[in-house]
Amino acid sequence: MKADTRREEIADYIMRAGQARMEDLVEHFGVSRMTIHRHIDALAQQGVLRKLHGMVTVQPSGLYESTFRYRETIGKAEKEALARAAMSYVEAGQAVMLDDSSTACALADLLPEAHPLTVITNSYVSAGKLIDADEVELISLGGKYHRNYNAYIGITCEKAVASLRANVLFCSASAIDGVTAFIQDAQVTKVKQAMMASSSRKILLVDSSKFGKVALNVLGDLTAFDVVLTTDRVGEDDRARLKRAGVNLEIVKVGKST
Repeated sequence: MKADTRREEIADYIMRAGQARMEDLVEHFGVSRMTIHRHIDALAQQGVLRKLHGMVTVQPSGLYESTFRYRETIGKAEKEALARAAMSYVEAGQAVMLDDSSTACALADLLPEAHPLTVITNSYVSAGKLIDADEVELISLGGKYHRNYNAYIGITCEKAVASLRANVLFCSASAIDGVTAFIQDAQVTKVKQAMMASSSRKILLVDSSKFGKVALNVLGDLTAFDVVLTTDRVGEDDRARLKRAGVNLEIVKVGKST
């Protein structure tokens, strides 16, 4: 078997599981520990996986975001519900900005319904979904491509954002602690903050998994957003805290899991 094929199989296995021990990988794939280490080292260098003490993971931590491929597979029902609710803030003729989040990517599937639109994004995946959409003018922000986020970040991207103006921004965050939104990566944080500064309206889309967690970099206070969309799976204590702080919170109903 070719090395690239084996690495893809290892990556898919860990993404389904979230994390795995080295011993489990050796047993599952029937190869030596040295071979597994070699493949994992290559995947870690690409930013696909994270290698810890005897463990490999794609799950996020306070310092590291999970890969886009992994984030795209989790919380789909909530992300789809948030995307549908977000469409009520989209009007034909607008310039709409999307960040690199998997939640905003779910919204990209729906945006052509509101054509004509101009859509600005640093997400490689969202851009790919819109490239052939009728009556959608796509502005793909350049910059340094980051495999882990499947997006463009860095100073070039920030400068491109600053040269534009959007009617509305849809973005997400890695964690919500109290009434503050956080992001793991400093470069990603800067791009999102540049997007906020370049947009007339700012709408945050956050599913219930983000609450009660913290990451390294402060994105901003939730009151900096015109609307914070979250789902009915968020606890009553979190809802009450945000409302007391003056956050314009909108609760979105999610269908029952099947």
